Amino acid sequence: MSARPILWIVIPCYNEEQVLPMTAPMFLDKIKSLSGAGKISPNSRVLFVNDGSKDKTWEIIRGLSEQDEHFIGICQSRNRGHQNAVLAGLMEAKDKCDITISIDCDGQDDINAMDKMVDEYLAGCEIVYGVRSKRTTDTWFKRTTAEGFYHLMNWMGAEVVFNHADYRLVSSRVLNHLADYEEVNIFLRGMIPLVGFKSASVYYERAERMAGESHYPLKKMLALAFNGITSLSVKPVSMVTGAGFILILAGLILAVAAIVQAAIESALAGLSTVICVLCLLGGLQMIALGIVGQYVGKTYLEAKRRPRYIISERTWKSTARHWIEEKQG
Repeated sequence: MSARPILWIVIPCYNEEQVLPMTAPMFLDKIKSLSGAGKISPNSRVLFVNDGSKDKTWEIIRGLSEQDEHFIGICQSRNRGHQNAVLAGLMEAKDKCDITISIDCDGQDDINAMDKMVDEYLAGCEIVYGVRSKRTTDTWFKRTTAEGFYHLMNWMGAEVVFNHADYRLVSSRVLNHLADYEEVNIFLRGMIPLVGFKSASVYYERAERMAGESHYPLKKMLALAFNGITSLSVKPVSMVTGAGFILILAGLILAVAAIVQAAIESALAGLSTVICVLCLLGGLQMIALGIVGQYVGKTYLEAKRRPRYIISERTWKSTARHWIEEKQG
């Protein structure tokens, strides 16, 4: 590692033509500020990862790379999702820098928290998590469901950092070990803690999105949460058994109630009881099949071993040797 570490800021982008011209100068200023303070190397870079955007995001990234050498970009062959885009950037950077900081390009995460992250790295930490200190910008529903998700993940045995998303510093040493995790179903905020090494947390307040619209509506958030749970824990499968016993007990209680009601009101004997039991057992079976099916489906996808990302274009033409020489100073 050089005297001053080389930092690559990894920024996934999907249809960000409105916000990118606003936040790109902020990332460049931060690189220059940290370099001017002697904390990082002037050879540090801002790496944009275009995740198959349908607007002019890639054209903007190419334009930025032509304006300043600190801006570089890679383009995926198609949209593969936020987690795959972050992973693509991290794997692209791991052999060319000493540390990476992944952050979204919408300007919501406090960019000044990077100073503390780098300080923690220089103090010996290999991973530094950016953690939201509070969720005042979220609606009550989003805040409640998000915090409930973190509690649920930890309760199920999946190690995640509370109120941490994908704003984090990770050293190249950690990334080289992360590369050994070859699963297709990616949930980075649960995978990074599995790698281990010394870590710390930096707390910050999250702001409103600077421009454009959020690409994570409720449907995508729920899909990400369910993917995280099923990727890191098998507890949902065992929970089905417990749910089965509870529903059987409930069915028995309802059956008794139905018998009493039939005796009092002279209803058709047994019909209500049968309907209750069938509905409860049918619902349990459908839930059980759905949960088990998710795990079977994930196993199927893992067995295919399809690539998690494909880079179709880069903004630079330098060889790998150039990056190695630059990293070595």
